Amino acid sequence: MFDVITFGSATRDIFVRSGSFKIIEFPDFITGKGLAVEAGSKLKIDELIFASGGGGSNTAATFALQNLKTAYLGLIGDDAGGREIVKELEELGVSTTLIKVTGKAKTPYSIILSAPGEPARHASQGDAGGERSILVYEGASHLLESKDVPWEKIIEAKWFYIAGLSGASSKVFKPLVEFAAQNKIKIAVNPSHDQITRDLENLKSLLNKIDIFIINQEEASLVAGVDYKNEQKLFKKFDELVPGIAIMSKGPQGVAVSGGEKIYTAGIPDSGYVDRTGSGDAFGSGFVATIIDGGTIEQAIQFGTANATSTIQSIGAKTGLLPKGEWGQWKKVEVTKINL
Repeated sequence: MFDVITFGSATRDIFVRSGSFKIIEFPDFITGKGLAVEAGSKLKIDELIFASGGGGSNTAATFALQNLKTAYLGLIGDDAGGREIVKELEELGVSTTLIKVTGKAKTPYSIILSAPGEPARHASQGDAGGERSILVYEGASHLLESKDVPWEKIIEAKWFYIAGLSGASSKVFKPLVEFAAQNKIKIAVNPSHDQITRDLENLKSLLNKIDIFIINQEEASLVAGVDYKNEQKLFKKFDELVPGIAIMSKGPQGVAVSGGEKIYTAGIPDSGYVDRTGSGDAFGSGFVATIIDGGTIEQAIQFGTANATSTIQSIGAKTGLLPKGEWGQWKKVEVTKINL
């Protein structure tokens, strides 16, 4: 029996940093800027780091480090990248028995291109430490189908953590949620942007079966139909839709959480950061791990924040994740409560 099974992507991440990357003004881009290299040139790379990422893989790492019996369920390609993912998860204590190898596509890759810049002194500075762009190959993880899920092997799980599902794999979301509800398996969901923008009605129809719902503030407005700046009204709407806990991440402003009767809010430590990859996964899984372990919402916010703060101090989504009993070097964030 597993305490938690995670679903979502498992990727190989390649971090490329080079002083040869230039930031240029380019009004055709939404941001008004571009990350550029000289055409026909051969550029020196200052730093090249290989790591693993993906919502399903990242969250599984946190749960395993919190001494929960954890499995990751997903597809990988029959290639070196897939084998590296399996190796790393096993070293972290995650069961890989539910991973399926497919010949339909290669293991997903993300290539993170970073321009010059010193690490930001505070996470609220956004990308002040240097610009970055990410090249994504979606690959095998996004091809997961119901036939790939060994339903008989997951029926005794205590929790499912469903990270973002996109592409063909988004069709597995409804069967997973309904299966969990039918078998009294608790569910935490952090939906993908695709699920919110392309399949919103399907997502909303299943919210009444979800125990912990994790979303950012812009997505929260889309789901609830309420401006995220009006938190009282937004969470009252969420409490109609979600019977359990609703979490709204607010970027540099921290997080707001409703358990049905109160709204809990907290900021983030004055920590600085090196790389923000995986911070959302670290918070969500840290929060849920605390709840699984019998903690309160306040404790879950504090540990989720500590886990996210720790992981952004180094490159890679898993390198800074906190093991059981550790909280990192910063004080626990203060959590305020108001009646809903």
